[in-house]
Amino acid sequence: MKKLIAAGRAFYASALIVYGIQQLYFGTFRDVFFSVYQKRLPLLNVFSYVFGAYLIATGILILVAGKGRKASLILGSVFMALFLGTHITYELFSEPNKLYHLGLWTTPLKELALAGGAFVVASSFRTNTAERLGFLEKIAPYGNLFFLYTMISFGISHIIYAPFLVGTVPKWIANGDFWVTLTGVTLTASGIAIMLGIRIRIIALLLSLQIFIWVWLVHVPGTLSNPLTANRGNLLASTFDALAFSGTALLISLTMKKQQWVEDVEKWGE
Repeated sequence: MKKLIAAGRAFYASALIVYGIQQLYFGTFRDVFFSVYQKRLPLLNVFSYVFGAYLIATGILILVAGKGRKASLILGSVFMALFLGTHITYELFSEPNKLYHLGLWTTPLKELALAGGAFVVASSFRTNTAERLGFLEKIAPYGNLFFLYTMISFGISHIIYAPFLVGTVPKWIANGDFWVTLTGVTLTASGIAIMLGIRIRIIALLLSLQIFIWVWLVHVPGTLSNPLTANRGNLLASTFDALAFSGTALLISLTMKKQQWVEDVEKWGE
C-alpha cells in the first residue's frame, strides 16, 4: 500500500518537474498555467523562470518525507489562484467565442485538475499539527472535486467531439469511434460515481489504470512522433498531465475513504 501511495505521489511530482524544466527552457508560461494574458506581462521570462524553479522545487519536496504536505497545499492554492485570476477572468471577459463550448475549457480545466491533484497529494500525507496551514487544510478534503469535475468535463467532451478525437487512437486499434466514445462514458461515469462517494476505491483505481494505459498507448507515441519542442512541447506536457491525473486517481483510491461533502450533508440531517 505504501509503495503504491508513493508511486501516486511520484507520478504527480514527476509531472511538476517536467513542467518546471519546460518553463526554464521556453521562458514563457505554458497556457495551462497562465492564460493568454501572459503576453502582456512585463518581465515575462523572469516570472516564467521563477515559476519553473518553483515547480521543480515543489516536485522534489513532494518526494521528500515530511515536506510534501505543506508544499502540496501551497501548490494547490497557487494553481487555484492562477485558474481563478487568469483563466476565469479571460473566459468571462475576453474570450471571443461562446463560453458553452467545452473545447474552450480544456486548458483551464487542466489547471483546475492539477490544483485538485495537489490537494489530493497533500491529503495523502499524515497531518502534522505543527505545520497546519489553516484555511488550506480545510480545502484539502474537497480538492478531489476539482479533479473529478475536470474528468467529467473531459468525458463529456470525448462524447461531443468524438469525430475530432478519433485521430488520437492508435491506427492499429480498430473502431476508433467506439474507443473514444467509451472513454468519454467511463470518464464521465467514474467522475460522477467518485464524486457521489460510490465505490470510491475500486472505481478510482480503475480510473487510474485507464489513464495510465492512455499514457503509453496514446500520449507517448504521440510525443515521440513530433519534436519535443513543437508547440512549446505541448505533447510532452500532455503526457505528464495524464501521468499526474493517473497518480491523482490512484491516491484517491488508496487514501480517500469517504467523500467529505457527502459526509457533511449526512451530518446536516442528524
